Amino acid sequence: MARGVFPDSHPQHLGMPGMHGTVAAVGSLQKADLIVALGARFDDRVTGKLDSFAPDAKIVHADIDPAEISKNRHADVPIVGDCREVIADLVVAVRNDQTNGRQGDYAGWWAQIERLRSVYPLGYEESHEGGLSPQHVIKRLGEIVGPDAAYVTGVGQHQMWASQFIGYEKPGTFINSGGLGTMGFAVPAALGAQVASPGQTVWAIDGDGCFQMTNQELATCAVENIPIKVAVVNNGNLGMVRQWQTLFYDGRYSNTDLQTAPKDEKVRIPDFVRLSEAYGCVGLRCERPEDVDATIEKAMAINDAPVVIDFSVNHDAMVWPMVGPGVSNDNIQYARDMAPEWDDED
Repeated sequence: MARGVFPDSHPQHLGMPGMHGTVAAVGSLQKADLIVALGARFDDRVTGKLDSFAPDAKIVHADIDPAEISKNRHADVPIVGDCREVIADLVVAVRNDQTNGRQGDYAGWWAQIERLRSVYPLGYEESHEGGLSPQHVIKRLGEIVGPDAAYVTGVGQHQMWASQFIGYEKPGTFINSGGLGTMGFAVPAALGAQVASPGQTVWAIDGDGCFQMTNQELATCAVENIPIKVAVVNNGNLGMVRQWQTLFYDGRYSNTDLQTAPKDEKVRIPDFVRLSEAYGCVGLRCERPEDVDATIEKAMAINDAPVVIDFSVNHDAMVWPMVGPGVSNDNIQYARDMAPEWDDED
């Protein structure tokens, strides 16, 4: 939720923690001896198996809501207050310590972190079985559009990839429903973001499942001249559910094939390009890797109408890294059946 508050380009930025966090971020929390948590809930998507989370860490937990303090993880130093004021006070305390000669030696710590960051970076395989690589699509979207835009997501694989593969440098540029898990959030939320900031480029990054829940709001965008841009990451499935059915249910797929992307001679149901045009928007489709950049640039050149791009992506693509349900963060996998090697010093 706070992506962009601390810029991704900063050398101390390790990425998102949790179930689909980076190996460096997850590993640093597991090996830390002190965690200062500002506005964190310590929910299971971050901690994994709670009793194995950051076993050697003392916790300084600051939150404006006292009910959150020690709700899941015991806070050794509980602080109730506004984050802005808490950070200001913490800065003063740290500077006083440094003035009095109490400065830590973090060279060994950073050597461990840099090893994890260099050996296990975020990555993906290009699709070789038909369809685009969704990670490539989202990565190029972020690189072409840039950090000044607002990116609004639905819920699922596309949400995770948007967090992983777009660089965020400014607060308020990554908007999603967080722990509420609201499928269908992207289009109406992007509409609101565009109205609130009419001079900003606003992209809704949606999955084909999420998009079908609220795409009727495109009519509002067209009628009221709200020129949002929508990237539909269309794998023809409820992608995150399919991923779990692949990994944990032996490929027993149930009610995940939406038929929004053609297989063999099947038609698209619905056809998102024609649907978008029916709502008064510009509809585009991209099916080849060599067309990704040009399609995004074409959408960026249209400013007098909403634009929807249907990106046909590989239905077997998965979100990695991943901490499986109910297991320790120590067991994070950076690809299927591939776990990082923790050095004794890590």
